[in-house]
Amino acid sequence: MPHLPASSALARFRVIDLTQVRAGPTCCRQLADWGADVIQVQMPDHMRGDDTLGGQDGSDYQYTHRNKRSITLNLKEAEGIEVLKRLIATADVVVENFRPDVKYRLGIDYETLAQNHPRLVYASISGFGQTGPLAQRPGFDQIAQGMSGLMSVTGKPGDGPLRVGIPIADLCAGIFAAQGILVALLEREASGRGQFLHTSLLESMVYMMDFQTARVLIDGEVPKQAGNYHPTSIPTGVYKARDGWMNIAVFGSKIWERFCDILGAPEWVTDPRYHDKMGRSIHRDSLNEEINRRLASQDRAYWVQRFNEGGVACGLINNVQEVFEEEQVQHLGMVKEVVSAHHGPQRLVGQPVQLERTPSTIARAAPKRGEHSAEILRELGLADDEMQRLKTQGVY
Repeated sequence: MPHLPASSALARFRVIDLTQVRAGPTCCRQLADWGADVIQVQMPDHMRGDDTLGGQDGSDYQYTHRNKRSITLNLKEAEGIEVLKRLIATADVVVENFRPDVKYRLGIDYETLAQNHPRLVYASISGFGQTGPLAQRPGFDQIAQGMSGLMSVTGKPGDGPLRVGIPIADLCAGIFAAQGILVALLEREASGRGQFLHTSLLESMVYMMDFQTARVLIDGEVPKQAGNYHPTSIPTGVYKARDGWMNIAVFGSKIWERFCDILGAPEWVTDPRYHDKMGRSIHRDSLNEEINRRLASQDRAYWVQRFNEGGVACGLINNVQEVFEEEQVQHLGMVKEVVSAHHGPQRLVGQPVQLERTPSTIARAAPKRGEHSAEILRELGLADDEMQRLKTQGVY
């Protein structure tokens, strides 16, 4: 089956996906979900390495590689590289996450390819950057979490550093790379020229530290762990009602007054320990104990209704299954359905941005390794006998 775009937004672009694991595939999934013809290049079965969690039939792979086509090419063979270059000649974008030296060794670096394809947009994702003292180190999500400072501000004070429960460095690097590709494609419309762009797990996580980096660079303050409580806005954090946990966020003096009134504690507004932001920060432990004691008198549903009526932000703390039972999540239509020829009906989370005129869908399930090799090679003009020869020689 030829390209089946998931959206008309990027349907005119072809992307060659040379990536594996998560950061690079996430980048390419973003483009595929908006309609780009993403062709995933994988090693043939007899040369394949480890796949993502659960292998290519697992839920992780199915989620990450939807809306793509797959071709196998043996990039250790000269003819495999030549076929890849023919494929790149038809493309707008190349995405790779090899270690920085590999693309040069294979002769598929940006400088080499751009000589014949000056409009090519070439994106590289690495662990630590394309140059510098750590450039050749292998990258891993949790390593970037630790080096960026994220783990030092995550978790309860005194418990030691804590990783975030998702591969946030991989995901952010992939999303930032996709954003960079879109910027480069927009710029190409004005200049007529492509360019080389690159990001890394480390850069992405340092950027995502956001206001915590500003506290260091501007205020000279080294942030510490604050557990489930906001480091500067108090009371904001995790609290326990009679039947379970919930988040409450109290920002500003007016909201603080409403919060106190709803809890039946109007005296806190004038209490010298709690009446201003500094006092609440100093006495946060006693304040949080008092809040939890009062919340324990009612279930979460009661407090969610009362707080929202009063303009106090709050919400349940769901497990991942409960997320999809939330009425608002259901209303937003975040779960999309697709039928896999190999696994039957699937439900997957779609894009979180809604374009009203050119929406994103899931047009096809994740492909099997090399599922579209023959059709893509025919698109390149290869005859059946040549394809058979290449297959026999292990080129694809």
